[in-house]
Parts: sequence; structure tokens; C-alpha cells
Amino acid sequence: QVQLVESGGGLVQAGGSLRLSCAASGRTFSSYYMGWFRQAPGKEREFVAAISWSGLSTSYADSVKGRFTISRDNAKNTVYLQMNSLKPEDTAVYYCNADKSFSGVASRQSDYWGQGTQVTVSS
Repeated sequence: QVQLVESGGGLVQAGGSLRLSCAASGRTFSSYYMGWFRQAPGKEREFVAAISWSGLSTSYADSVKGRFTISRDNAKNTVYLQMNSLKPEDTAVYYCNADKSFSGVASRQSDYWGQGTQVTVSS
């Protein structure tokens, strides 16, 4: 079992930055692929970014490529999402997720999910 708790959301002006954190419980954190999804009001949950267990491989949605960076610290059981040059369309609830495979962590059927943290970008 893996439990995930997100933090770091908030209100920021367009062009600003935020860093989200996701703290994971469990001794096997380093064996999981980790990812971030987001869900805006009235829209489906969408993939944002994913990172391999080693941290050497990452993947991003086209809408955030070049602005967001996913990273992880296996010693702290934490995954991060650094968000720069934020836009109003980035406003959403951001969810951390975990899975044993890349295909799993990049899908809505991922094994484990956090409760989400709200990010609001004002224009």
C-alpha cells in the first residue's frame, strides 16, 4: 500500500511559480513510477507529468512542457512538481499518483492517488 499526500497548492498570479510536493508512505516508494494529474472544473482528469523510479526518465503533457519540471527524492519519499510561467488555464486540482509501470502512472487507472491540492492562477 502507498498513501500519498499533496501540498503546496495555492493562489498565484499569471507568470508566477509554485512547487507542489507529494509525500508518500511505505518503504517501497523508490520502486514506483510517480506522476501528476490535474482536473479543472467540468473537465476530465488529465495527465501532467511522470517520472521513473530512478528519476532518470520523465514525461510531460505538451501543455506543460518547458514550464513544469517533475523530480523526486527517494530518500525523503517525496515527488515534486515545479511549475513556472503559470497560466490561468493551469487552474485545477492537482493529484499525485503512483504505479508500478509507466503505462499505469500515465493513466487514470493508476494504482494509488492522493486527495489533491488546489492551484488557482489569476489573470
